[in-house]
Amino acid sequence: MADHRPRVTTVADGVFQLERGGVNAYLIAADDGLVLIDAGLPRTWPLLEQALASIGARVSDIDALLLTHGHFDHVGMCDRLIDEHHLVPRVHVGDEALVRHPYRYAHESARFPYPFRYPGALPILARMVAGGALGVKGVRAEPTIVAGETIPLAGGIRPIFTPGHTDGHCAFLLEREGILLTGDALVTLDPYTGRTGPRAVARAATARSEEALASLLVLGETDARLVLPGHGEAWEDGGIRSAVTIARSHGVD
Repeated sequence: MADHRPRVTTVADGVFQLERGGVNAYLIAADDGLVLIDAGLPRTWPLLEQALASIGARVSDIDALLLTHGHFDHVGMCDRLIDEHHLVPRVHVGDEALVRHPYRYAHESARFPYPFRYPGALPILARMVAGGALGVKGVRAEPTIVAGETIPLAGGIRPIFTPGHTDGHCAFLLEREGILLTGDALVTLDPYTGRTGPRAVARAATARSEEALASLLVLGETDARLVLPGHGEAWEDGGIRSAVTIARSHGVD
């Protein structure tokens, strides 16, 4: 039986995956910066403290919080990070408004039918609720992430503009390590269907599916060796190019 308890996993040297309720956030610890990518669900907080403690750090030591996008399940800890540590998230301007209102997102298909069409999603959605998914507060974010403009932390973090899931979605490439954090542009677990393996997120949470599929090709051009998605397990078998091929073959549910 799969273990669905919240957990911290070291997925690469100095890279920690914080998984709660099927939602991932990532802590990157490097000599030149301590970076949190995405803020998960509100009750991911103890995992963040656990990961930081393992390297002798505290929340106040984080240098930057970068958001792949503004959906509720990726901004869950933002209000506490701002209130207690004055750590304001950074996001692409296309998702600035969404971070303030993380439940008001565009989607191509109605969400209500999905749990009936895909009952395998029900346990995942229940775990998301247990992680605080219904109580996320919108916050102000700095719209300072610019596609292709490397952020000089953790060996260089390059934002990859990947719209479709949301207007301003960005993946993040750790240039020195060849590691790509794909957010929800490519996942290995779709919370809305329960399906696993590389894929785009269902239309229930995707604004424009055709654009999302086109953005997969942009991800492939990075040639990253390790893929770290916003939902699901890390993917290394053939790197991002194989993940993109598989995801595009599935289309969008």
